[in-house]
Amino acid sequence: MATAVDPSNTRLGWIGTGVMGRSMCAHLINAGYTLTVFTRTPSKAQELISMGAHWVDTPKAVASQSDVVFSIVGYPSDVRQVILDPNSGALSGLRQGGVIIDMTTSEPSLAVEIHSAASAAGCSAIDAPVSGGDRGARNAALSIFAGGEESIVQRLNPLFNLLGKVYYMGAPGKGQFTKLGNQVVIASSMVGLCEGLIYAHKAGLDLNHFVDAISTGAAGSKSLDLYGSRILNRDLEPGFYVNHFVKDLGICLRECQNMGLALPGLALAQQLYLSLKAHGEGDLGTQALILALERINNLSLQSEASAIGKP
Repeated sequence: MATAVDPSNTRLGWIGTGVMGRSMCAHLINAGYTLTVFTRTPSKAQELISMGAHWVDTPKAVASQSDVVFSIVGYPSDVRQVILDPNSGALSGLRQGGVIIDMTTSEPSLAVEIHSAASAAGCSAIDAPVSGGDRGARNAALSIFAGGEESIVQRLNPLFNLLGKVYYMGAPGKGQFTKLGNQVVIASSMVGLCEGLIYAHKAGLDLNHFVDAISTGAAGSKSLDLYGSRILNRDLEPGFYVNHFVKDLGICLRECQNMGLALPGLALAQQLYLSLKAHGEGDLGTQALILALERINNLSLQSEASAIGKP
């Protein structure tokens, strides 16, 4: 990989074509790269196959036909399986000098372990989790947090630039730590957004007008922009799954325990999201937090606004 990365000299592999991965992979195909893909559910790769991607049946087979392999799967256990499994994992099929880029939100310690294993095999590994949800993936506007060797990240810039904006955060694992910090901020932001809507509803305000009014002031936020109208339209389809957010917040809390940190807002948000899982709502989007707060308050934003009591 001494030469500049471009479609004429770099074959790409992609593992995981879910809500995020499908759009991200498509950008690389549209840029002219040769793509080999693996996903546990072949039907999820059908759109990419129709665009010219080649589907294979193991992560190892992906890597054997690729110079750079991307992965974006669900949980740390999935990351370990698709990359480190000695029989079918990507690292076992990657040639010397190849690169693995894991874009799953996962454990910093696992990112360090993957980096060490890759180095021992004469390869490189970058942890590069992303933020921006389904919309960021579709619009190639993701924030990408990269950990690993800076020279490798710089060499891969032509690829990252097709997906969004990359930020080099430091040594192996630092990309994951950055994404977890990102999730801490989002968790409390989503609680604030949903509580604000519940409050405005109870006060008898027109919620669409309320969202418009606060969006340009100090309460304006990316969460409000991405999810305010979705919540009001009862669009709870996943841009990012509740199940995966619970996973992320759980990793955050374990890291906090290791660091001796108390983050009560994070802990509260995680408990509210766990309640969604308990109600069977783990496959909804993170904006489904509104359901938990509606249940606590025995109301629904869909009902007629409550009459305002006398002062």
